[in-house]
Amino acid sequence: QVQLVESGGGLVQAGGSLRLSCAASGRTFSMGWFRQAPGKEREFVAAVTWSTGWQYTADSVKGRFTISRDNAKNTVYLQMNSLKPEDTAVYYCTADRGGVMPADARRVDYWGKGTLVTVSS
Repeated sequence: QVQLVESGGGLVQAGGSLRLSCAASGRTFSMGWFRQAPGKEREFVAAVTWSTGWQYTADSVKGRFTISRDNAKNTVYLQMNSLKPEDTAVYYCTADRGGVMPADARRVDYWGKGTLVTVSS
């Protein structure tokens, strides 16, 4: 069983930055982040494969968000820059036993409890 613990959420003004962290216990193959805004479905944000470090991000955050991982610490990070009010959401750390994180939230194996990011205008 994999447990995921997120940290780093909070309130920030538009244009600001935040860094989310997620520590995993147990073996994972790919890790990533999804988010869910009020009244909306969960959506894929970014992911990184554990073995090759291949990163991929959603078009909505490309160029602003960067995902990275520290294999020694079994931790993944999401650096969020140039934040916009529409980035406001609960951000969930995810892990999957597959080599590539599914973009469909229903297919993801493990979820953290989430951390709230609020971007004020």
